[in-house]
Amino acid sequence: MFRLAPPALRVFLVGLVVVGIQFGVLSNVVIAGHTPQIVLALAAAAGAGGGSERGAIAGFALGLMVDLRGTEALGMTALAYALAGLTAGYVMSITPDPQWWLAAIFTTLGTAVGETAIPVLKLITGQDGWLTTRVLTVLLVVVPFGALLSPLLVPVGRWITGAKRPKWKVILE
Repeated sequence: MFRLAPPALRVFLVGLVVVGIQFGVLSNVVIAGHTPQIVLALAAAAGAGGGSERGAIAGFALGLMVDLRGTEALGMTALAYALAGLTAGYVMSITPDPQWWLAAIFTTLGTAVGETAIPVLKLITGQDGWLTTRVLTVLLVVVPFGALLSPLLVPVGRWITGAKRPKWKVILE
């Protein structure tokens, strides 16, 4: 009998809620002509909370949920969000248990990489006109939003990936 792993189920259920918030509530919030991306911030937070591999997998799954809306080529957003989770998790590997502000910086960096990857991927696939100075205004909206939500999203990202905080042990001689 097939059994769904708890982290996969968590990513799916939390992803449904966050994608609903993204396209139900935040689609009406427009800052400088762009909408904040909570799903991308969660993908980066999953990397900052769970590590690079878990962040990439969670980012890919969350991006695929966004892709299934049918507005982009299937897998493009998933690849960008996987890069966001991978980047945040990779940078997180410099410290075993980062403080909240350090995890916020890692989430912010992952969000910036994920948002920058989308126009680069569109350029690679032959969609001209995406890699312009408009990317900077999008980054000025999306990245601070991810940074502000990171203290809330990093624990959620750690939970959905099934990552545990490292426990320090005293070695007696």
